[in-house]
Amino acid sequence: MNQPIDRRQLLRGAALAAGGAALTNWTPAWARSVSSGIAAPLPSVSGEDIALELAWRTATIDGRPFRAIGINGTTPGPLIRLREGQEVRLQVRNALDRSSSIHWHGLLVPPQYDGVPGVSFPGIDAGTTFLYQFPIRQAGTYWYHSHTGGQEQSGLHGPIVIDPVGADPVGYDREHVVFLSDNSQLSPEAIFRRMKLNPGGMNFQKETLAGLLAGRDQPESERLKWGGMRMDAADISDGTGSIYTYTINGYGPADNWTALFKPGERVRLRIINGSSMTIFNVRIPGLPLVMVQADGQNIRPVETDEFQVGVAETFDAVVRPRENCAYTLVAEAVDRSGMARATLAPRAGMVAAVPLLRPRPLATIADMGMAGMAMKAMTPRGTDPTAEQNRSRLLASGPVDAGFGAPSKRATPLGDMQGMAMASQGTSGMKMSGGDMAGMDMAGSKSGAMDMASMSMRDFKNAPQVAKNAGVSTIAPMPQDRTGDFGQGLENVGHRVLVYRDLVALDRNPDVRAPSRSIDVHLTGNMERFMWSFDGVKMSDHAAPIPFRNGERVRVNLVNDTMMAHPIHLHGHFYELVTGHGDHAPRKHTVVVAPGGIVTFDLTADAPGDWAFHCHLLYHMMAGMMRVVTVRKEGDEA
Repeated sequence: MNQPIDRRQLLRGAALAAGGAALTNWTPAWARSVSSGIAAPLPSVSGEDIALELAWRTATIDGRPFRAIGINGTTPGPLIRLREGQEVRLQVRNALDRSSSIHWHGLLVPPQYDGVPGVSFPGIDAGTTFLYQFPIRQAGTYWYHSHTGGQEQSGLHGPIVIDPVGADPVGYDREHVVFLSDNSQLSPEAIFRRMKLNPGGMNFQKETLAGLLAGRDQPESERLKWGGMRMDAADISDGTGSIYTYTINGYGPADNWTALFKPGERVRLRIINGSSMTIFNVRIPGLPLVMVQADGQNIRPVETDEFQVGVAETFDAVVRPRENCAYTLVAEAVDRSGMARATLAPRAGMVAAVPLLRPRPLATIADMGMAGMAMKAMTPRGTDPTAEQNRSRLLASGPVDAGFGAPSKRATPLGDMQGMAMASQGTSGMKMSGGDMAGMDMAGSKSGAMDMASMSMRDFKNAPQVAKNAGVSTIAPMPQDRTGDFGQGLENVGHRVLVYRDLVALDRNPDVRAPSRSIDVHLTGNMERFMWSFDGVKMSDHAAPIPFRNGERVRVNLVNDTMMAHPIHLHGHFYELVTGHGDHAPRKHTVVVAPGGIVTFDLTADAPGDWAFHCHLLYHMMAGMMRVVTVRKEGDEA
């Protein structure tokens, strides 16, 4: 009897079927027509005076034409190479047929040159030129992109590398910029319209009839509970491989961009997630990654096998390939709907095996902000909650799902990291069936059982400042700090995975004062209606700015009340993640807040002016998940 087949099976079968004509459109690009390798570095510009021109062009990716915005004729734009301590003048000519802008992501610049229309300047009108001029106050890996009308989705973005004024603490023999992106033949306006009209409509990895009959995707009790909430556990990303081609330096998987090395060299990879909507899981099978920098800030070296990079984050890694062979760099979309792929090799034309896409991840109880309730229910009175959390994490990683391998391990610190106080881990990987939860002594539950399908998800008692409107469909019942969790889909990959708690600043933080106050910011939304906001208020609703006084030290708690991850970016500042590392807390400008999770950071508001604060998922920001942060000196008007 013929058995129904789902999309994942079809993809796997196509890769093994030697390219049957009927299956061509289903076969991954790298399994069809693979280039011998494009070993072309990104074009670069440098110096004190740099000219950039924005204009429409046609880019070709995996043999297909894409209408794109070019910067000096390339997409992505040229690598801008600067040196710490210099002054730079960037003349940006807008040859487009519409207004535009450039924001220098992660750079500490005067607010009038930050490049956000409506917040810090009016934008660059079509046919005009704008001069950005500012001193370079830092070193590291950064990037630039438009902050106008979704133009970064059309390719208006590029990398920045700033060399330190003194000796670089990272030792390496060669470097490559790896600029990740998601490219679509649809315009940003068309994509946004589709997301608004049919949220989740690009997710083609939903529960299949075959999976339902076989019961292999989820236990029946789990499916019923998700269905009762009108939610889909496979709804991990809004933009997927159904509309995107994932690229590295503007090249698709079949183009096979190639980075060269000599065996034994230390190769520094400056990895930038310049995509619009895609969180990537990055690995190089057969090569350990020594992570040395996050968001342009040096960290104590830590060795891992895979890491997750959120939209707008940057990570620097050093690899040392010793063999005269090729390696595949894999950047897999978090929802497993596609991947970007490149090759590291001693010479062009070499190709390494490309792994198949791994099974899709499914959202868990922790992603609903209920992990804390489960922990409370499982913790006997009189026990140590922290110890019980660690014990529960080990138990939760228990039987390994087929196809994933062994449970993941934390990354390996290098150098003098022994004896550091490591904060307790979170609760990722926790998958409980209804039977596991029935009978738990849940706080406030009359029956002792937790009925997710009928419980009121809109419970505002723990978030009184959140606006009560149709744009807020859920408030996480008991969100948890998940900075020790592996990213979605990485719980059982069988090798080391980097987490935020592995990051330790190389140098002592510049400001180690205790915060004088604390504020909560809730990340809110209605996934069914594609409405996104902070504290239930969209930017377009004339949201009041978040005020800070110049020089004050504030603790900010980002509480994710939604069931999607959000990379949150603050312009004009770095902040220190509160992850148990004291005066060596990692400094970031963008952080991914896991679904149902909390991320806490300490901020020194030391840059007077108005600054954008937003989710860096492009269409979430456009839908309203953005606010203005004001920093004012004493006596200045708000």
